[in-house]
Amino acid sequence: MIRASQAAKALKTDLYTSSNGGITHMLIIKGKSVSGHIAIGPLYLFRRKDLNVTRTTTENPELEIERFHTAQKAAAEHLKKLYEEAVIHVGKDNAAIFEIHRAMLQDPDYLESIEGIIRTQKVNAEYAVSQTSKNFSHIFSSGKDSYMQARVTDMIDISNTIIQCLNSRADLMDESGSSCIIAADDLAPSETVQLNKDKVIGFVTAGGNPSSHTAILARTLGIPAVVGTGAEIEDSCDGKLAVIDGFTGTVYIDPDPETLSRMKARQEEEEKLHDLLSKLRGLPSQTLDGTSVELAANISNAGDIAAVMRNDAEGIGLFRSEFIYMGSDRYPAEDTQFESYKLAVETMAGKRVIIRTLDIGADKQAPYFELDKEENPAMGMRAIRICLTRPEIFKVQLRAILRASAFGKTAIMFPMITSVWEVWKAKEILEEVKSSLDREKIPFDHHIETGIMVETPAAALISDKLAKEVDFFSIGTNDLSQYTLAIDRSSPHLDSFFNPHHPAVLKLIRMTVENAHQAGIWAGICGELAADTELTETFLRMGVDELSVSPSSILPVRQKIRSLDLKKS
Repeated sequence: MIRASQAAKALKTDLYTSSNGGITHMLIIKGKSVSGHIAIGPLYLFRRKDLNVTRTTTENPELEIERFHTAQKAAAEHLKKLYEEAVIHVGKDNAAIFEIHRAMLQDPDYLESIEGIIRTQKVNAEYAVSQTSKNFSHIFSSGKDSYMQARVTDMIDISNTIIQCLNSRADLMDESGSSCIIAADDLAPSETVQLNKDKVIGFVTAGGNPSSHTAILARTLGIPAVVGTGAEIEDSCDGKLAVIDGFTGTVYIDPDPETLSRMKARQEEEEKLHDLLSKLRGLPSQTLDGTSVELAANISNAGDIAAVMRNDAEGIGLFRSEFIYMGSDRYPAEDTQFESYKLAVETMAGKRVIIRTLDIGADKQAPYFELDKEENPAMGMRAIRICLTRPEIFKVQLRAILRASAFGKTAIMFPMITSVWEVWKAKEILEEVKSSLDREKIPFDHHIETGIMVETPAAALISDKLAKEVDFFSIGTNDLSQYTLAIDRSSPHLDSFFNPHHPAVLKLIRMTVENAHQAGIWAGICGELAADTELTETFLRMGVDELSVSPSSILPVRQKIRSLDLKKS
């Protein structure tokens, strides 16, 4: 049922007259978009088969503990199979969630809680697992930390897997017999990866957020999805026609003819555009007058590389390495990072891969960093400031990147630079790591490019001095706009004030590009503005050498580039 308090925020009802003259209700649900696509099909209410967890007493708690450990081993084996399946569909990095789940099965606090409940209360293993799951989920969700809140689904997922094994149940899900849009309270990562990709054309969930593992998997699989609506859908909606607008994060149930017609038209336009853009694969990113620009892709993990290749990117202009840290519950080991970077570098087969060193802080948090709470985290301890104050973390990442550079063209980029001193210090640490690898006779590219993000007004204003210290600039327009305009770009209340086309922002970009070229280095843009086709001509006339955009934006931007003639005034 729809909860009234929640529905007020997420749900709207429109009345319209159906073809038979009756009055019909169209439900409009707002949530957070996961992928920018449109899906139209019957709605299917996702139902899990009852686990039948009941509390029973036992005279032999140790026997129940033994049952639990047997199920724990079976669950670990099940997760191993899920991991292997996920690697095929979503790549090694995205599949890593199931390796994390296997690790969670061995968590001492989790195990002690289950065994403690069995021993002290003399109850069955199923109840102990279920109760532990509820207790831990309550603890995770009660705080304000979004990362911990996102782990609730993981905790429930692994606990249900164990209970499933205790009950010797192989399948906990009902499946729809035809293509459909799934509606659920939430979906666990294991449920998402096991969805029949031929039948599930989209899904909507009351819970979840765009940074959850489930959302990441959906995005990688290319499934249109809207999450975090805050409203559960009542049973009477089961089987009704539904539309997911993945561009706006809107779901229409029983849409009126006008809405349905509009969404079908957008879907057809999307398909036609896809067919048109596909013809641009393999063509150079070059204007009619022969001006070339490198068109690269932004990625968050190695699992995005499939989309990079599918959309014909000319390199990776921004590998957001912080997502490796955010997807882990501890500092990722050197080998773990190396494998991820190596996969990207090796797969790109000689095309440049620019790896940004960790940009943790502000809105990107990893709890184990134990950063102090700050009044203004966007201005606080983040990115290069963490790296320079915690060089032991920085060195591990630099070692991993350098080792990966032996397998293809790689570049290192330092974020949030505001001074020449920061560049000197970062390069000093980099040289220490290079010397260490040389002593260990570990191969790497001794001539690896080093660059900086220009994302603060300070960096733009002294870009003439910074340009003498690095091999390239990449302008991060998201933060540059935010800091220049003194507006929090994430605040919905300030949308009308936030103008990334502001003359001040464009002036700083132009200044940065000119100073780069005067020093003999190249300059690119890797923020959201790089994909803004209204500014493509402006950037090319400035002399921007590279544009790095989301994989899905590569071909639309290439189309724009190839339509321009810069010789015309």
